[in-house]
Amino acid sequence: MDCDALIVGGGPAGLMAALRAALRGRRVVLLERNRRPGIKILISGGTHCNLTHATDAKGVVAAFGPNGRFLHSALARFGPDDVRDFFAAEGVPTVVEEGGKVFPRSRRSGDVLEALLAAARRAGAIIAAGEAVETVERCPTGGDSTALAVTTDRRRWIARHVLLATGGCSYPACGTRGDGYALAERLGHAVSPPRPALAPLVCSEPWVRQLQGVSLADAAVAVRAIDRGAQRSDDRRSPNEPAEQRAARPRSSPDQSRCRARGALLFTHFGLSGPAAMDVSREVSALAPGGAQLVCDFAPDCSAVEWTIRLEEAIRASGKRAAASLLARWLPQRLAQALAERAGLDDRRAAEIDRPGRQRLAAQVKQCSIALEGTRGFRKAEVTAGGVVLDQVDSRTMESRIAPGVFFAGELLDLDGPIGGFNFQAAFSTGFLAGEHL
Repeated sequence: MDCDALIVGGGPAGLMAALRAALRGRRVVLLERNRRPGIKILISGGTHCNLTHATDAKGVVAAFGPNGRFLHSALARFGPDDVRDFFAAEGVPTVVEEGGKVFPRSRRSGDVLEALLAAARRAGAIIAAGEAVETVERCPTGGDSTALAVTTDRRRWIARHVLLATGGCSYPACGTRGDGYALAERLGHAVSPPRPALAPLVCSEPWVRQLQGVSLADAAVAVRAIDRGAQRSDDRRSPNEPAEQRAARPRSSPDQSRCRARGALLFTHFGLSGPAAMDVSREVSALAPGGAQLVCDFAPDCSAVEWTIRLEEAIRASGKRAAASLLARWLPQRLAQALAERAGLDDRRAAEIDRPGRQRLAAQVKQCSIALEGTRGFRKAEVTAGGVVLDQVDSRTMESRIAPGVFFAGELLDLDGPIGGFNFQAAFSTGFLAGEHL
């Protein structure tokens, strides 16, 4: 037997598992296909590494939605405070920044990686980089039918337990190739189809791309599936309506919203980015290309009724001002101009705007509909949605329910959370729990 625990993948989940298992006296070997472990850690958070969130276990579970329940046991063993305490003890104190994001005080992701590597090596874990795993299979050895054989591009390992913590498909430049899914499937596991999450959104509407560089500190967005049949019917009912107004009207009812998010929003040369856009990208990627629209509320602090009242008061007080000039009191100038144009009021003074015009203008602020082509894909996605189906993994130990001795942790699982350190927390927690049972 070469080792007690063989860990495949040197990301946050794999390194934490290696450390925990080695501290328990296990003979641990960690295999990483890249020439060095933790490359994704180094580039995360713009190289600053948002390593957890300033919340409790309940807050993390809620952030992951229905699948978050899987994390209860892992978070009970190693929650957000435990992550911060661990890094502080390793000489990497943390700070809480706006929105609850937790970063190393140094703002250097390299400090996070070096702390993990040093702790794992100090505990006795062996880290073998530049070694890609090709197969994992049952291998009876000396009468021990529980042993597992792991074949790499260099050699063959025999281990009592194997942890798959290979990550997903996001940021392939970091060496993530999604090979862990194939390994899991060959062991009998079902895999929910991987798709990009926390990715920028692509839009070809000219007015959106012309706003490149415009940002809002706070916007609310919702993803809706486009009903092509309803869209064609709607177009037939209003053939004389200007195209920009017809395109501006929402074509999906509120109950068709698939998910919502709120946060900063950035207009780019390809479409939309920022936390609000990226937090809903997992739903956009689940729809066929061109099958989604983003409904934006650019004034989320007030209701539609309150916004309409605010707008009408501004019109009465400043009747000589142009519609775009009125909106610019609350929105960036270029965005205000674009919304006024979409409402057909770009050259209209406030006093000249009739009731339907005021309603269109208000709707552009509170229900601005943007057709999406999709996301920028795995190449720009921070995490992967989908993965190893959770009901085939014991959440109390991270061990497979159908392949004894095989464990899973991190992004390879069907778990993906919003921006804010939640995905790193899930990786640390599931890795820690797996390490306690390897």
